[in-house]
Amino acid sequence: MNAALAGLAELTPASVPAPANIVARARTIGAEIAARHAADVDRDGRFPSEAFDALREQKLLGVMIPADLGGGGASLFDVAAACHALARGCAATGMIYAMHQIQIACLVNHGTNGWHRDLMERIAAGQLLLGSATTEKETGGDIRNSVCAVQADPADGDRFTLAKNASVISYGDQSDVILVTARRNPDAPSSDQVLAVVTKDDYRLEKTSLWDAMGMRGTCSDGYRLEAAGIVDQILPLPYADLSAQTMLPVTHILWSSTWLGIAADAVSRARAYVRSEAKRKPGTTPASAVRLAEATAKLQQMKAVILAAIRQYELACGSPERLTSLSFATAMGTLKVTTSELVREVVEAAIRTCGLAGYRNDTPYSLGRHLRDAHSAALMIGNDRIMSHISTQLLVQRDGSGAFE
Repeated sequence: MNAALAGLAELTPASVPAPANIVARARTIGAEIAARHAADVDRDGRFPSEAFDALREQKLLGVMIPADLGGGGASLFDVAAACHALARGCAATGMIYAMHQIQIACLVNHGTNGWHRDLMERIAAGQLLLGSATTEKETGGDIRNSVCAVQADPADGDRFTLAKNASVISYGDQSDVILVTARRNPDAPSSDQVLAVVTKDDYRLEKTSLWDAMGMRGTCSDGYRLEAAGIVDQILPLPYADLSAQTMLPVTHILWSSTWLGIAADAVSRARAYVRSEAKRKPGTTPASAVRLAEATAKLQQMKAVILAAIRQYELACGSPERLTSLSFATAMGTLKVTTSELVREVVEAAIRTCGLAGYRNDTPYSLGRHLRDAHSAALMIGNDRIMSHISTQLLVQRDGSGAFE
């Protein structure tokens, strides 16, 4: 972990293992392409196509797929650092990349049959983009309950259909593959879910609502009615409750947090540049705003530390379903999300106060309005109140973890 503590923010090709040239390539795309188009992606609420064209060209969409299937075999740390690097240039780009890699992780960890392996080879070769449909208008933001169900085809028992009224499918128009939650069958309770993997040839999307939001506008998180058909082999075998606990929940919170860290890091970078410019104007003095910069930097370091600790905790738990599905692990991952989603806003606000009007205005190099709007999305993506309610329930039945390393 010592090398990692050099930071998700400061990785260089010379300071990390060979696979992490992934990070160097992501950093270049973030700084030179995503950042250049971030303002109009935000203004127009459009998909960051230039950045994703570059990510495809650099073969960065399939980096988590195992090498024997044509991917990069990248670690979660590599991908978290790449999310961070992209988000420094454009938060929407970083978030879309994070959401894509979350679906890849589910497929890699739980796609055990030949169909799933063939799909992973196709993803690596064609740099396909993966999206997800986990929410429904009928259930709000509760991803652990579904109204839609997998329907067995009465004419062919090896095939299924499903229809989902999805309140949100981020970048649905651009996705090549969508992972869809649904009840196991029409008679199953709403919490007995599976995850079906459907490709563009398998599904049809009808747009039902448009994404016109305060921030993260480039994620294009429109609502859709999704209708899909496929073969039973496309459904991941592990129940969604276990799949979520072992992979989707921890990977989501780690990669989202890494994206928010990128927003915060760029805000601090702009604040630091502002303080330095003020110091040059008045040589021999420390600008009063430097105190706010120190505050923002301390919170940024706190964010980084909790993310690195969570990655380490996940790595230690990998391979042990008992650890991954334990209440203490779920509590730790939920706490990570709540902590980083609050800290990103606090860091950006401290950076704005550092820069004063130069950060508040939209027409200066130190402008932080987009960062603040994007940061406010963090607490709402799986609402913090919902997560804290789950954690409070978990704490009632957990044993007391009084040891320092429990």
